[in-house]
Amino acid sequence: MNLCNINHSFNYELEKLCRIFLPYEKINILSMVEPDSIYAVSTLKKEERLAVAELFWADKRFYHEQTLEDDEDKTAELALASSLFRCFESATGYTPEWGLLTGVRPVKLYSRLYNSIGKEKTDGYFKEKLFVSDEKISLCYATMEPEQGIVGNNSPDSFSLYVSIPFCPSRCSYCSFVSHSIDKAGKLIDDYVKLLCKELEKTAEIAKDRGLRLRTVYIGGGTPVALSAPQIEQVMKAISDNFDLNGISEYTVEAGRPDAIDADKLRAIKNGGATRISVNPQTMNDSVLEAIGRRHTAAQTEEAFRRARSLGFDNINMDLIAGLPTDTAEGFENTLKRVLALDPESVTVHSLSVKKAANISINNSLPEFETGKTASRMVRHARGILTDRGIAPYYMYRQSKTVGNLENVGYAKSGYEGLYNVYIMDETHTILACGASAVTKLRQPGGDYIERIFNFKYPYEYISRFDEMLARKQGISDFYDRYPL
Repeated sequence: MNLCNINHSFNYELEKLCRIFLPYEKINILSMVEPDSIYAVSTLKKEERLAVAELFWADKRFYHEQTLEDDEDKTAELALASSLFRCFESATGYTPEWGLLTGVRPVKLYSRLYNSIGKEKTDGYFKEKLFVSDEKISLCYATMEPEQGIVGNNSPDSFSLYVSIPFCPSRCSYCSFVSHSIDKAGKLIDDYVKLLCKELEKTAEIAKDRGLRLRTVYIGGGTPVALSAPQIEQVMKAISDNFDLNGISEYTVEAGRPDAIDADKLRAIKNGGATRISVNPQTMNDSVLEAIGRRHTAAQTEEAFRRARSLGFDNINMDLIAGLPTDTAEGFENTLKRVLALDPESVTVHSLSVKKAANISINNSLPEFETGKTASRMVRHARGILTDRGIAPYYMYRQSKTVGNLENVGYAKSGYEGLYNVYIMDETHTILACGASAVTKLRQPGGDYIERIFNFKYPYEYISRFDEMLARKQGISDFYDRYPL
């Protein structure tokens, strides 16, 4: 669609607003009106103190204007977004539950306002100014308290370690992560693991030299159990040999795909020091699993979970996805029922996010509004049934191009909250990250400034340019020279 912005420069903000309703559409930003099949015009009329929006959709014109309360840029930006939102709402008959909000961390905004003006005024602002539904306001409030409790246990010298294993048994159709099927990239794994261990050793040296204290470890992917049991042992030994694990509060391995989990790998993970794992079905409906390219069944998920229990894992998370192709609200309810019968300590409910790299997006197989409405029913039901079982929300984040403009929520029994999930989403403390596509996030001690160091994205780059990438680790020391503990 074409978006013409007149007398203002809020291009980025209004483009994101359009993507709430048209997540897969190319948005062309123009300074002059050029009609298209769908096009919008937003105009700031400062002299008249008006923010005006027009939307042309299916040969109909939709119009909305809003009076500006003051001359501040933020006021004008919000008024223009509000007017355009109302036009889209009228044209589509669809009201996104997060309203105008497009940010990753709505709880962060909610808690900042809550601590400043209190609950009643914060709820009013979210509802009246940002058009957020009562359900999502309630979710923000419910998530805020456990998040703040976890964040409050930090100190300026604390950090978490993230380790990336960017390989999978096969690539799921919805996936846009940097992950490679072992059928295509298996020959890279041995070299990758050796170099990853070297990076872990170097990272540990820097952390020790700077007096940083490790709080949590998270091995993710991809699918870490795409590695063999000896390779898993090799990586986890590199962590335990080089980092001080005595003071950690959590050690998570994202076991992930049930078709890659076996007893030897689980023993390697357990012996390596992990205290928490994920067994991730995404859905417990076999027809949906087949539709998204997952090479396992719901029965295999149950088998993998029970095997982990029998080997002593007493903190198991399970990931689900709402809005998967061919899934229904009733099918998702069945998924929740079967997952809860296993009695996991935590459940993470993701909303399907389709990026450009995902096969679903390429195949153009998602009718946005209907899928969004169905996914909304799914996540609402999940919150209700999980909360009733004493599995409460403890962290939340959002992604772009998510069906229904929805959210991802971690639910856990009391005492089983995933600490790393909160630390990474809240940007609470430094994250030292190793492996292909890993991003180190350095947080200023006693401040809010964040600096990032990027590893090479793909495993073949990581291997072929390893020395060049390893030299970037000097940036950690340089950061703490500028911002000492």
